Amino acid sequence: MKKNYAYYFVLICLVVVVLFTQSCKKGGFLSETTTTNLTQASVFADSSRTEGFLANIYASAGFAVSASRFSNGLGVTVGGLDAACDESEPSQPYATDASGFATGTINAGTVSVDPYNTCYTQIRAVNQLLANIHLTKMLASNKAQVVAEARFLRAWYYSILVEAYGGVPLVGNNLYTYTTPINVVRSTYAQCITYITSECDSMAAILPLTQGGLNYGRASGGACLALKARMLLYAASPLFNGTTLPTDAGPSSSGPVPAALVGYPTADPTRWGLAEAAAQAVITSSAYSLNTVNSYQDTIAGYGFQGLFPQRVNTEYIFALMRPPNNDLENLFLPPSRTGADGAFPYEGFVESFPMSNGKLITDPTSGYDPTNPYNNRDPRLNYSIIHDQTVLNNRNSSGQVVGQSPVDIYLGNGNNQNPDAVHQGTVTGYYNNKMLDPSVTANSLTNKTNRCIPLMRYAEIVLDYAEAANENEGPTTNVYSAIQAIRQRAGLNPYTLPAGLSQAQMRTYIQNERRIELAFEGNRFFDVRRWKIAPVTDNIQAQGMEVDRNGAAVAYNKFNLTKHNFRAAMYLWPFPLSETGKSASLVQNPGY
Repeated sequence: MKKNYAYYFVLICLVVVVLFTQSCKKGGFLSETTTTNLTQASVFADSSRTEGFLANIYASAGFAVSASRFSNGLGVTVGGLDAACDESEPSQPYATDASGFATGTINAGTVSVDPYNTCYTQIRAVNQLLANIHLTKMLASNKAQVVAEARFLRAWYYSILVEAYGGVPLVGNNLYTYTTPINVVRSTYAQCITYITSECDSMAAILPLTQGGLNYGRASGGACLALKARMLLYAASPLFNGTTLPTDAGPSSSGPVPAALVGYPTADPTRWGLAEAAAQAVITSSAYSLNTVNSYQDTIAGYGFQGLFPQRVNTEYIFALMRPPNNDLENLFLPPSRTGADGAFPYEGFVESFPMSNGKLITDPTSGYDPTNPYNNRDPRLNYSIIHDQTVLNNRNSSGQVVGQSPVDIYLGNGNNQNPDAVHQGTVTGYYNNKMLDPSVTANSLTNKTNRCIPLMRYAEIVLDYAEAANENEGPTTNVYSAIQAIRQRAGLNPYTLPAGLSQAQMRTYIQNERRIELAFEGNRFFDVRRWKIAPVTDNIQAQGMEVDRNGAAVAYNKFNLTKHNFRAAMYLWPFPLSETGKSASLVQNPGY
């Protein structure tokens, strides 16, 4: 590669300082950064500046699951990964990665460079820290903690790359510069999984199982175990375990793609056992539990689910993007009447995935579902995840004080068609997102904010990881039943038990739907349908919204068509950006691009 091709691994700015002096309640170690004119030598000569450099590596940890990840060239947000799959419609009709994946038009010339550049920028930053940490005056024990956290973060960024691309270049501890040629040869998928999980094992032995006090939010041994469990679950999944992608999607612009770059060429069912054991290790650590605390609605079914997300400190988050006091999600998702609504809008199909409060799917003729009253007696997570017509929300004044409650009028008719909240006015689909919103927070307020941070890995995911891997490895055992029923019990379903005597395939369907509901809008669904190889069904759909038409006491519910989603086999993985493959013939493009 020519010298100026070192752009692959963009130099991270060495001018960031974060003083590790505040408690997590005031923002803390991982909250914000400050830039100055510091040099590399002055950064690593000072322990607080070294901590600040590490904090800057943490700062991008949640970019991939950001609800405002995709925007047009002018910075107008259209949504996150939810808008790139069957969860949500982009808020604006701009050409972005979200619309490209949804409509099947994504290609190497249009795809953004954000996964590639962001991850390798931060991987290089880790390598800079490791190369210079010896200059920092710090207790040996503290230095060991910093190194372990940095190595976990490097594994974290590699996991994001592998989710997107399959096998990627592993650069080790190398520090490339603009004068150093870079050989960007992709490592195999197996090599990447082994590297990430080995790093997790090593760092789990050094880091404390959980972090607390001033260290809350930093990488922990539990985070290492959870990342290992996630990666082994992916590795055992149909897309990667005996991959057929090079055949399914065809050759790339680089020619035929070796199967080993995009998965394990030979299927091995014992990989499910490895995933099961990794998830079980998190569970048996007893370090985490499903949240059952809610300071707002502690008498309402499923209150622990809703009450989880506004809490900065809880028993369920294993690794999270720490944020200073914020109202980011309220700004995106609340209806215009509450001064929000810039985020993506949930689809009717997602709403229909929620069962009734008795746990039965609405397609079950014995469920009690009433299409003339479709939101009644549903899984409590529906109302905690979706704002639909007549959802009651708090009204607040400019200082954030509650001044009553009122329903959100999304319906058509009765002169409501010009209401800013109405379907086709404020929402494209007839729904707004309610997931992770804090009931006490006002959108677009300078003072009324939440201490919320964004979950990147939480215990509910691990329980679902375990249930899936154990079901595939052993079948629907009592332990599999117990895991799924724990999620449903916390959700407030009554009864929360599953039907007895389920087959492995039937249990798989329940597990997949529980993941869809429980982990919605957290960045999982986009990759889940791919690793399960069901995207040709879930992402080849006529997306729909819901019109509610009110005429006096008469109410009609009418579905209407939105974007036609299209999926092709190449879209199981992201294409490497053309701007990157064009710089080096050694970077093999993914199949079908």
